[in-house]
Amino acid sequence: MTVDEASASSSSHGGRTFYFCSPSCQAAFNRSPNEYERLADVIPPPLARLPELARNLWWSWHPEARALFGALKPPSEEPVHDNPLQLLLGLDRQTLERYAHDTEFLARYRRVLAMFDADLAPRGSQRGSLLEPIGPGPIAYFSAEFGVHSALPVYSGGLGVLAGDIAKEASDLGVPLVGVGFMYPQGYFRQRVSADGHQEEVYEHLRLPLAPAAPACTEAGLPCVVAIQLPDRVVQTAVSVVRVGRVPLYLMDTDLEPNAPDDRVLSARLYGGDQELRIRQEILLGIGGVRLLRALGIAPGVWHANEGHAAFMMVERVRELVADGRPFDRAVEEVKASTVFTTHTPVPAGHDIFSVALVEKYLGTYWPQLGLSRDQFLALGTHDASPGLNMTALALRLSGHRNAVSRRHGEVSRRMWRRLWSGIPETKIPITFVTNGVHVPSWVGPEMARLYRTYLGEDWLDWHDALDLWGRVDAIPGRELWEAHRTLKGRLVKFLRDRAARRRTHGLDGAGQSVAAGALLDPEALTLGFARRFATYKRAALILRDPVRLKMLVTDRQRPVQIVFAGKAHPADEPGKQVLRTVYQAAADPAYEGRIAFIEDYDMHVAQHLVQGVDVWLNTPQPPHEASGTSGQKAAINGVPNLSVLDGWWAEAYDETNGWAVGDARADVDEASRDAVDAEALYGLLEMKVVSLYYDRGIDGTPRGWLRVMKRAIQTVTPRFSARRMVREYVERLYTPAARQKVDHE
Repeated sequence: MTVDEASASSSSHGGRTFYFCSPSCQAAFNRSPNEYERLADVIPPPLARLPELARNLWWSWHPEARALFGALKPPSEEPVHDNPLQLLLGLDRQTLERYAHDTEFLARYRRVLAMFDADLAPRGSQRGSLLEPIGPGPIAYFSAEFGVHSALPVYSGGLGVLAGDIAKEASDLGVPLVGVGFMYPQGYFRQRVSADGHQEEVYEHLRLPLAPAAPACTEAGLPCVVAIQLPDRVVQTAVSVVRVGRVPLYLMDTDLEPNAPDDRVLSARLYGGDQELRIRQEILLGIGGVRLLRALGIAPGVWHANEGHAAFMMVERVRELVADGRPFDRAVEEVKASTVFTTHTPVPAGHDIFSVALVEKYLGTYWPQLGLSRDQFLALGTHDASPGLNMTALALRLSGHRNAVSRRHGEVSRRMWRRLWSGIPETKIPITFVTNGVHVPSWVGPEMARLYRTYLGEDWLDWHDALDLWGRVDAIPGRELWEAHRTLKGRLVKFLRDRAARRRTHGLDGAGQSVAAGALLDPEALTLGFARRFATYKRAALILRDPVRLKMLVTDRQRPVQIVFAGKAHPADEPGKQVLRTVYQAAADPAYEGRIAFIEDYDMHVAQHLVQGVDVWLNTPQPPHEASGTSGQKAAINGVPNLSVLDGWWAEAYDETNGWAVGDARADVDEASRDAVDAEALYGLLEMKVVSLYYDRGIDGTPRGWLRVMKRAIQTVTPRFSARRMVREYVERLYTPAARQKVDHE
């Protein structure tokens, strides 16, 4: 397929056809098509669809597709962060002609294309079918970030990776979902750590021609440009489409020539800048997001706001209905009927609240269009008599279907927001929960997937949310499970050593970083993994609280423990940066003999190696501040047990056989004493249970007791905490009722 043929192609979604841009449309967006034109010149006809595969992130969770692109990479070449498009652009015609005449490669290529076409066909597979349609129109899923793969670095952490997993699972299940968010040309920051452990943020401009994205165009082939009125000017935003299997993500970017310099960087960075920049971004996400869907001719049946960042989406839809002649109250009821809102934040300080002055400045001409006064508009977002517009309160008032992200978080949320429903018992407050899950094909290690195919069945992925399927894990021989885990652990150690070596070569190391990045890690030692955002409530440094006991654990000659840390602190979070500094300095401390590692510049690529290769997943949040968490779920599907505080999802999953619980999250312990109590519990578990069980080996060298815990972790976590189960719950409990209510209100 030539570039012109590809650009004229379309994808069917939810009964509509969505067209992608031609080179002339790309030029209108200030996006040079030169790279794609050159690619068309060098790709031989037998391999014409390689660019199409490379530009759809479907490849990111299909190992056969990744292996196909991997076969094209010269053995001596350093990885390009698994970006097939960048790989193809680096190959010459002669090399590609050689593969075009390689019968074995051509056979693999055709097999991958057959899988790709089957998965993208409407309801074209067992995984791609639901029992019944949701309703007319797709689900519009608004999120400030989407973490699909490190080849598209427009995410910061758990919220974005969850959104990416939902998009991938929606594609697998055939759920008609479209995503709305930002392209972020500078993405989230790259992390550098100085010799004293100080985090430095480095922003690199995303090269859009190398990103798996294309400009989005209208059905007429014109560039989709959305205009937003700010106080004294109009801001225009371009729209790119990222294809995630069957699911399109429409991502906005204000870096256009007609915009003022300050507005061109409005969408440049994820979670950067001050409150004024933040309100402008959220106006763009919510109001601009609705308008881009209208411009593309997409009429959602259900609207889903992932966190309060997208609450202005609901306000804009109310404005549309008022402009169409509805009374305000009637318009609100219509919007609520078809709106789902997910809250992720159990900490009051984590919710966006914009000052009255900022709201007046940026929305002063907007609320009259709703038929409201200033005070009536502000009242939509008031909570606890705090001044300003609380975006979560706004979203809760304008949505009819609301959920937290774990059972415990549902309890916390109902308590936190009970004043919005005065006179209703706390247990009856209409905030349900859908516990987060993870996209199993994206996070399961290849060796574990091979075992599952062998002992659960070739079609295990089609049924991986079925509880009874996982009883077959008992049939996996302990020796085979242990060898699969050892292979993944060895790959992690090699990855960390290679990463340290490359960073030394490129002069990127801080003092001692080569040691801290894993050069001395022992593949035989019990390895704990901790990889989270470095927010203070996540307590990354809890295990460092008693240096004497920690030293005894990590320097034990017979039963050593080692710990691998990774994560970033928010650029404005100085307490979080101090926690990171404490961890980094421990990693560089010779007293611990290189048994503590800190991995710089954490991303999804690093996360995959960690959740597949460590022995134990460590998670120590301060309860009840963990909304859900998903990193431990990714570890458990790979047979890695959790050693975690009973908060978030682990409070639902722990059953005394599948890992270890640190302390009692519901115990009557004051906050000042909580760290000491939980640290004591953590050290006690390691000293008395975890370490001894790991090193208790049978005559064949396998830790039989440990393998029982591994199997229980797999069996109890994979089906219940998969994105498959989560997306089905959204469909059955939230999307379908919302779609029906929408029809009833029309």
